Amino acid sequence: MQTTESKMISISIQRSPQDVYDFTAPPAAFARWASGLGKPLGNEGAVWRFEGENGPVTIRFTEPNAYGVLDHYVELPTGSEIYVPMRVIANGTGSEVMLTLFRVPGMSDEKFAADAQWVMRDLNRLKELLEAE
Repeated sequence: MQTTESKMISISIQRSPQDVYDFTAPPAAFARWASGLGKPLGNEGAVWRFEGENGPVTIRFTEPNAYGVLDHYVELPTGSEIYVPMRVIANGTGSEVMLTLFRVPGMSDEKFAADAQWVMRDLNRLKELLEAE
């Protein structure tokens, strides 16, 4: 299997890792800050459906855990999945939220850069929500 280009995107949040994880881990909470998902439509266990901008999106989330792992798998209309590794780790008295964006085969430089900017906007929204509480 060939490796894929990736970009690590992270943001510091002035809240404890446990606070950040507890806020972010419930799949329905993703709709509050992850703008591409839209509203939750329902779930069967760890598999959730959201109303995305191009129709329903299916996402499989990592089970709750004690390690700050928020990995999820986005199912494309073609049936293929995109793996989205995401972590919350301690950064001093606050947290660092890190997401790895993988470049999908055939994706242009412009689209990859735009996706990275979108992820950063969403992480900034997560930071705003958490630091406002």
